[in-house]
Order: sequence, then C-alpha cells, then structure tokens
Amino acid sequence: MDKLIITGGARLDGEIRISGAKNAALPILAATLLADGPVTVGNLPHLHDITTMIELFGRMGIEPVIDEKLAVEIDPRTIKTLVAPYELVKTMRASILVLGPMVARFGEAEVALPGGCAIGSRPVDLHIRGLEAMGAKIEVEGGYIKAKAPEGGLRGAHFFFDTVSVTGTENIMMAAALANGRSVLQNAAREPEVVDLANFINAMGGNVQGAGTDTITIEGVARLGSAHYRVMPDRIETGTYLVAAAVTGGRVKVKDTDPTILEAVLEKLKEAGADITTGEDWIELNMHGKRPKAVNLRTAPYPAFPTDMQAQFISLNAIAEGTGAVIETIFENRFMHVYEMHRMGAQIQVEGNTAIVTGVNALKGAPVMATDLRASASLVLSALVAEGDTLIDRIYHIDRGYECIEEKLQMLGAKIRRVPG
Repeated sequence: MDKLIITGGARLDGEIRISGAKNAALPILAATLLADGPVTVGNLPHLHDITTMIELFGRMGIEPVIDEKLAVEIDPRTIKTLVAPYELVKTMRASILVLGPMVARFGEAEVALPGGCAIGSRPVDLHIRGLEAMGAKIEVEGGYIKAKAPEGGLRGAHFFFDTVSVTGTENIMMAAALANGRSVLQNAAREPEVVDLANFINAMGGNVQGAGTDTITIEGVARLGSAHYRVMPDRIETGTYLVAAAVTGGRVKVKDTDPTILEAVLEKLKEAGADITTGEDWIELNMHGKRPKAVNLRTAPYPAFPTDMQAQFISLNAIAEGTGAVIETIFENRFMHVYEMHRMGAQIQVEGNTAIVTGVNALKGAPVMATDLRASASLVLSALVAEGDTLIDRIYHIDRGYECIEEKLQMLGAKIRRVPG
C-alpha cells in the first residue's frame, strides 16, 4: 500500500491545471446508459472511481473505447446484463447511480447496496422511493436492490426529497428523462454537478429545466441520442490547492477551473487574508508570505460552504492566527482527521458537530493515517507546513479524489514523494 512522505516548510508557488470533477463525471457516465447510440465523455479525471465505473460497464457487456485524449466512448446498446455486482459496487457508492438509468432505459436493474467512504449514514431509501413514485416495483433482498419498471415504462411523478440528496436527485432525474410525462423534483440538490448532469441529459436530447434550483422539472422524452460532452472542472480540487497556497503563505494559479462555483470558499479564503484574482477559467491566490487568519465556518448544501472543503479549512485554522469554529452539518463523523492532526501538534477540540481550532505557530511532522478522501487532503495540507517529515499511510483514499496529487504539488515546489508500502 503506497504512502506519501512530505517534508514541510516549502512555500508553494506556481500554476497547475485542474482536472474534471469526479462528482460530475460519475453521474454523467451513468447517464450514458440512457442513450440509444454511442456517447463520448471528455475531461474525465484519472481516478480509481472512474476506472471502477468503466470496469462496471465492462462487466455489463458494454465495451468503452478510450481515445488518445482520454475521452471515453460508451455504446450502451451492447449491454448484456442488468446486474451491478457487489464486488465492484462495494468499493464505490456512486455505483448506485446506474439504478435509475437502467430501469428507465431497459426496464429493470439489479444493483448491489453500495460501499465507499465511512462518513456517516447515506441512505439509499430516497433513490428507492423516488423510483417507486414513478411506478417501479422494488425489492431489496440478498444485499441487492432489484427494480422493475411497470408495463409501458416509468411514469412521470412529483417527488419531494425529505433531505437534500445529491445522488438521489441525480438518480431520479436520470430516470425521469425517459419516463412518460412530466416529473417535478422538489427540495432537489442544487450542486453544480447536478447542473452538469442536467446539461448532459439535454445535450442527448432530454428536457430538464430548473437544475441549480430546488425544483427541477423533467419532461420525459421517447429517446435520448448520441452526444459529445466535456465534464466540468473539479471545484473541490480547485479549493484544496488554493488552501495549500494559503497555508504555506504562497501563490498558486489554478487553470481550467470555474470561479463561479466556488464563491463560498473564495469568500472564506479572503477572510483568512488571501489576495484573490479571477478570470473566466482561472483563480490566483497570493498570501504574500503572510500567515492566514482563523475563520469560522458552517457546512451546508450548495451554495453554502461545502462539506468536502471542511477538513482543508481545519488544516488552515490549525496554523492560523487566532481561533476558528468549524461546524459540520452534513455528515456526523467527518472529524476523523482531527485525531491524526493531534499527532502533529494541532490544537483542536471537538464538541458534537463543532471543531474549535486554535492556531499554533508550527505543526510537527509525524506518521499519520488517512481515514477518508477529504480528511486525507487535510493531512497533506498540514504536512506541507509541518516541521520535518510526515508519513501519510493509506493514501488510496486520496487517490480516489485527487488526480496526480504529488506531481501537481511538486510542480508548485512541495517536497513530496510516493513510496510503496
């Protein structure tokens, strides 16, 4: 199992390109199953979860073709089995996203209950109830969700989400794209990745309106056709590298990104003392060698502060001037990185869903262990400013969400290397 060794103290300086968004790429790949012809998806990040999704398609009889620009062409007409097996699904929660499109396009699906990061309860009941509202018959048995569309196909429905669910919104939106009649999804997730998926469905000939608001209206169409589509940039990767510049007192320009989908994060970075300039597809952050100031923040669904950036800001507060409170409202055990940061000398008190972080002058390098995807990013950021060497174990979590993290940080001047376990 690979490990990262990071020698802290280098002030980051330079430019890097941001990869495509994993959280947009996975639902878009799932949505290719809705098409009745070949679909090409570009700007996919080279990540394990993406490879798993492509492997899942291979198991189902679809043979994805990857071109020289690493765009993937998928022709779902060659599908041979409508089962998403446990051994693949258990490694990635996003596999649940094939449920809606398969029931809508092929009339049935059998998808194993998912696995993925251990960050609290993420129930699939909303996915099931949404499909049942459209007339699907669903049984959960033997660890599998077995779904069948009614005679004549899924029917449009009004569905209210009890809690805001990104993958729930995406699954039901995909199913509704081929349903008979109109569907209205209320209390829908507003994330930019949901908008990207809606744009993709529309590029195939669908009719989705209102994505990005809490009410999405889908007029079902008889068929969806071929399309070429480029996945949006990763806002969490963007934010992580900007925080890396902030904690090290450095300057980083991130390119091929979108400042408009990161406003809550940019505001907090300005509050921490960063100078930020933006263009249409780039953001530059400069700390001019200064230490950041502590910030208070509260996570909430988009457009508020994203839960996926919470851990990175705990790292920022850990070396900032002053004390900052970080309140996590989305997942109940998303402070697992705090105990690893204590090993590096961070002063963090967890009280319920709040972490109170008092900045220290310096963190100290130590052996630490990654516990989930974003928590591991916070350990990398802490290691960049710690005195001496930090050894980060179980970095497969990092590789699930960050493409070529050590190469990108090396380009910015970080002393980081990957060693085999």
